[in-house]
Amino acid sequence: MVEFKELGLKPEILRAIEERGYTTPTPIQEMAIPYVLMGRDVLGCAQTGTGKTAGFCLPMLEILSSGSAKARMPRSLILEPTRELAAQVAESFTKYGKYLNFTCALLTGGYGMDEQIKKLDRGVDVLIATPGRMLDLFERGNILLHDIKIFVIDEADRMLDMGFIPDIEKIAGLLPKIRQTLFFSATMPPEIRTLSSEFLMNPKEVSVSPPATTAEGVIQFILRVDARKKRDALRDLLRREQLKNAFIFCNRKKDISGLAEFLTRQGFSVVALHGDLPQNKRDEALEKFRTGMVPFMVCSDVAARGLDIKGVDAVFNFDVPFGAEDYVHRIGRTGRAGSEGKSYTFVTPDDDKLLQNIHTLIRKDIQEIRLEGLARPAEAPVQERPAPQARELRRGRSGYERPRDRAPRPPREQPPTGQTVGFGEDLPNFLTKSRISESQKEDTF
Repeated sequence: MVEFKELGLKPEILRAIEERGYTTPTPIQEMAIPYVLMGRDVLGCAQTGTGKTAGFCLPMLEILSSGSAKARMPRSLILEPTRELAAQVAESFTKYGKYLNFTCALLTGGYGMDEQIKKLDRGVDVLIATPGRMLDLFERGNILLHDIKIFVIDEADRMLDMGFIPDIEKIAGLLPKIRQTLFFSATMPPEIRTLSSEFLMNPKEVSVSPPATTAEGVIQFILRVDARKKRDALRDLLRREQLKNAFIFCNRKKDISGLAEFLTRQGFSVVALHGDLPQNKRDEALEKFRTGMVPFMVCSDVAARGLDIKGVDAVFNFDVPFGAEDYVHRIGRTGRAGSEGKSYTFVTPDDDKLLQNIHTLIRKDIQEIRLEGLARPAEAPVQERPAPQARELRRGRSGYERPRDRAPRPPREQPPTGQTVGFGEDLPNFLTKSRISESQKEDTF
């Protein structure tokens, strides 16, 4: 079995790795690190939770440990799809490079630009950014990209889903032609493979598992429920399983707050996380969940990619994801680094097509479980209406016609002679009958 010390990393890096409790690399790290150290372009594909971040972080630290950065001219650039992923990658560089003299800057939206610009002015070795903020600061003249030696596109399939590809193409066009490019993705759809050919030169492809496979340590379940009973099913399942912590994924941001409030009323400690929250609220929610202060996080797919939180017991797909690849990423939040976890997916009658797409992608059956009283009811058989009985036709003025279904109206009673019934009578007779005597006027008025 290969150990980190056999991969050609500096003693300072090995010391930091050992302090994190690691001695042997994961398969993707073992395969990718030597090629990155050789200066080769790398196309890496591995299921989520297998350590792709360290697969490019560790050799980049080795390469960048010599030399120094100039003001506003970073030496390497890493693009991430979300702020949370960018922050996590920055944390990895800080941990593994703690004994090296290097600088790192994080450029994401949701934070003020002033502090980020100050770091750029001092010079940074590693620049980790989301595409939007990166382009914004470049257009303001705060970043010069002439000295980029290593360019990393992380979570490329997520970039595609979020519509960042035009921005990435624009950024790549601003970089030096002679550079090393690392391209990492958890899935490799045809669009991503085509895109990689635009950025990579004679890349070495490393793949440790078939694309879009789920981690072996995740036990997957399906719970079929009526749409109106999903909240009750989730509540009962959380109580039954007695979990230490769990992610709960929803498809729509507007549903997250409502579900979090419902679970809070039921006595659960919950935080919410989605893209519309202010950045300080997102950071606060993530920190509470990461440290165990709050055991349950109701979230959107912003938390489905790359977040490395140790020891997550389970993932709940309160909504079946619209994209089958998102299912792989969601359940990858548990069962990480060889540990075990569970995933539960709530399926309503309208979700059968989405579920079939998941089965087609992962090529694996998912076990169905039932909660008594909350399972999806069987469809009632359709009862045919009895044929209407034939009725005789009668001859009318316009030919043959069916007799009327209802009984004929009784004849209208004729009012006694001398009573007023309205304007149906002739007008002079009605006016005569409606006059009142002078004594009646006095009584009335």
